[in-house]
Amino acid sequence: MIRFLYRTIMTIGTPVIELILLIRVWLGKEDPTRVNERRGKTQVARPAGELVWLHASSVGESVTALVLIEKLTKINSSMTILLTTGTLTSAKLLTTRLPKSVIHQFAPLDRPAWVQTFLNHWSPNLVLIMESEFWPTQIQQIKNRDIPIIIVNARLSKRSYARWQWTRKMSRSIFGNLDLVIATNPEQAQRFINLGAPCVEVGGNLKRSAAKLSLNKKSVAEISKQVGGRKIWLAASTHEGEDLTVIRTQKLLQHQFPDLLTIIVPRHPKRGSSIQRLGEANGLCVSRRTLNEEITLETNLYVADTLGEMSIFFDIAPFVFVAGSLVPVGGHNPIEPAHFNCSIFFGPLMAKNQEIADEMIRSKAALQMDANGSLAKLLEDLFNDNELATMLSNNAKEYAESGNAILDSVFGSITPFLKSLR
Repeated sequence: MIRFLYRTIMTIGTPVIELILLIRVWLGKEDPTRVNERRGKTQVARPAGELVWLHASSVGESVTALVLIEKLTKINSSMTILLTTGTLTSAKLLTTRLPKSVIHQFAPLDRPAWVQTFLNHWSPNLVLIMESEFWPTQIQQIKNRDIPIIIVNARLSKRSYARWQWTRKMSRSIFGNLDLVIATNPEQAQRFINLGAPCVEVGGNLKRSAAKLSLNKKSVAEISKQVGGRKIWLAASTHEGEDLTVIRTQKLLQHQFPDLLTIIVPRHPKRGSSIQRLGEANGLCVSRRTLNEEITLETNLYVADTLGEMSIFFDIAPFVFVAGSLVPVGGHNPIEPAHFNCSIFFGPLMAKNQEIADEMIRSKAALQMDANGSLAKLLEDLFNDNELATMLSNNAKEYAESGNAILDSVFGSITPFLKSLR
């Protein structure tokens, strides 16, 4: 019944869906020049030969997908890879990081006619879906065409798992159509088995295999010169609701550490101006990267409101707060700063990366605040305990560099499907 209602709503609800698209364009959440891709339409021709469709929902999944894409292109350079994402931020990030041979498109919304248009044009030979993007119409239409579907780095949050259990008949019709689920750990594997997936394996968390972010050494040298010998920390990928906590932490600690510099890299760069206003309203001297403002001796808050430059600040800042963890976003990937030998810490809300967070805590490669913890107190402890900071940074780097075996494991599970394409 639920599946029927869903299909009916997505079929006859075109006016509402079109209105939502228009609103998203107006809000800057869709590219107006490419919005037709959300309807399954494109002006890009499909290359001849075999095509693998890899879907990664947002920034986190896209970054994880890059390591898989690199491996795929090395194995079979004649095969076309089509990467779809669902957010404008991920698309902008990928423009500088995707191999030229990979085609990027925005994923079609789950309306039957639009999914059909997409599949008719691209006609993929294999579909790889990253993590937890399960769209009923999409999966059913792919299966109707007898195209293999593999879920890579498969995971379900407790909330998502509970929802799928509640719609058991619908969930079995979806998960039962998956040819292979490669779960991040045994607990996740059992969830997919319970939901009806016929073939489930444990491959490990592919996020651990992500390569170190590329680095613009010229920019590092320029900013390092501006910073000089000051004490510095980074709040990476902050969301609305976290910036004030970061700003208050700077205000509290600068009395004890007068040369302290806080760098904020917002998850969404367009928030740069609002963060600047918030910092100035709290008495801080703020410089912004998009305004080409340098870090001076007076600057105590630097807002790096750009895309694709996070590695610069990971390289410069020895202390990194992984944001998205003080608000119910689920926390961002702490592996990225771990490659840069940083002392890493995060808030209590790490649901999207809970497995990695737990492993890093057990390995003494990161610290986590509890729900009532103080960011300022944790940072103060790190500043005053060089032995603790060194242990965290060394362990984090070791943890990050031990993930290649996971990529080999995941790719070993995918290989039989790739051989059938040759």
